[in-house]
Amino acid sequence: MLTEDMRLIIDKARETGWILEPDAKRLLALTGLTVPDFGLAATASEAVAAAQRIGYPVAAKVVSAKILHKSEAGGVAVGVPNASHLTDIFGKFSALEGFAGLLVEEMLPGSELIVGAKVDFQFGPVILLGIGGTGVEIYRDTVIRMAPVTEKDVQAMLAGLKGARLLQGYRGAEPISVPELIRLMLAFSALVMDLENDIESIDLNPVKCTGSRCVVADARIMLRGF
Repeated sequence: MLTEDMRLIIDKARETGWILEPDAKRLLALTGLTVPDFGLAATASEAVAAAQRIGYPVAAKVVSAKILHKSEAGGVAVGVPNASHLTDIFGKFSALEGFAGLLVEEMLPGSELIVGAKVDFQFGPVILLGIGGTGVEIYRDTVIRMAPVTEKDVQAMLAGLKGARLLQGYRGAEPISVPELIRLMLAFSALVMDLENDIESIDLNPVKCTGSRCVVADARIMLRGF
């Protein structure tokens, strides 16, 4: 069930039609999903303070209601090593259209998954799980189930991925925590059901999974009617 804080986040975004990433992550955290340690900076000095608290290296992303696809706009920097580099990035990103701040967050290890949802006009909410990251459109390794999903559904979705072996410790890599992924998927499914009348789609890409946790590294929530 949506709380008052969650409803305020959604209502705030209606003018733009989509929820800016810092607010999207706050919404997800209120739902019980794990998000990175992050800070929203309005100035370069605030960005540096956030990075010092989080610990270098950090990721930096532009926050703008005019920029839906941050990577395509050149608004994402990863592995930022120190304050000097971060200050330079703030200066560069602040020149982008509609600049409303810089999101500074921890760098995350792990296998990359995509978790998504769409409200189909015929079937209602559907949930997607797949191999994520920048190559998601190339690999197209995804599976879909109608929401809400159960633990057994999530296990079947994992087994249905062509790249499932990559998540099981392939060639010495760390296997992901399946219980943590199941926990994330069930919480996400519940959120999607609560937001059925508000959203068009949600994309969590990537979700970074290790042997101990699954963290939503990026999130895009599109509202209905835009």
